Amino acid sequence: MEKVRYNHLNSYLKDKFGSRTLKVCIDGGFTCPNRDGQVGRGGCTFCLCESFNPDYCRKHSTISAQLQAGKEFFQGKYAEMQYLAYFQAYSSTYAPVEILRERYEEALSVEDVVGIVVATRPDCITDEILCLFDEIRDRGFSVALELGCESLYNRTLKRVNRGHTVEQTYDAINLCHKHDIPLTVHLMFGLPGESEADILAEADMLNALPVTNVKIHQLQILRGTRISLEWEREPSAFIHFTLESYAQLVANFVGRLRTDIHIERYASSAPSEMLIAPRFGVKPSVVEARIKNLMARK
Repeated sequence: MEKVRYNHLNSYLKDKFGSRTLKVCIDGGFTCPNRDGQVGRGGCTFCLCESFNPDYCRKHSTISAQLQAGKEFFQGKYAEMQYLAYFQAYSSTYAPVEILRERYEEALSVEDVVGIVVATRPDCITDEILCLFDEIRDRGFSVALELGCESLYNRTLKRVNRGHTVEQTYDAINLCHKHDIPLTVHLMFGLPGESEADILAEADMLNALPVTNVKIHQLQILRGTRISLEWEREPSAFIHFTLESYAQLVANFVGRLRTDIHIERYASSAPSEMLIAPRFGVKPSVVEARIKNLMARK
């Protein structure tokens, strides 16, 4: 039997719900304060939402219809399945509480949906919103948040036009901890101006915070994004990952994390026709396998 060298979120979910539990992505029709002028316009320089929305997840479809299509997509994959409605696109707490309640409730009304996972930004978390999550959880549903932090350096956040600060990230994490909301922190490796030493130091920063899970993904330079122009203009500002160098960095990063933090993802993927770099030429599962092998050798 393979030795378990880290906590993986899938195992945690199976233990929690008693059967395989899958996240079904939803576009809830939200936008982002970094797009509509609240804190900025144009979004983050690396953002291209179309690159990660699955085919069954479309804004013009209702939330319940998207969930049903997602269930059909996964049907037959495992003997017993339950589902978490994953509000993935843009900032899915960025609306008045009454609208949030309506959209979350529509998702929870779908058969076999046992909870919601909501992706958002640190500056879109308030005590009022977390009280809504408390209400939903009190009714027996699971609630979790995914927080797009991307970097724990203000200089980087400013450079990629993120529109929030590290201080807001810390405030949001601590507020979620106050409400006992399970929290996944997103970090992006390879943002301009950051070294491998900077990235490894972020593991130590996370260890000091009440974080439940971590989702890691490499910066992907996508056609049509502003960061692709920066990549062409100033390539020396970026880490040029190979599959091996990226796997080595992630293995070292995971080795520095607290042992109670669950790892949800090691790498992201985008359609080949959109991707400029890095082009690993393999699926994220192969990247994960390479990381496991490196950890085993260590």
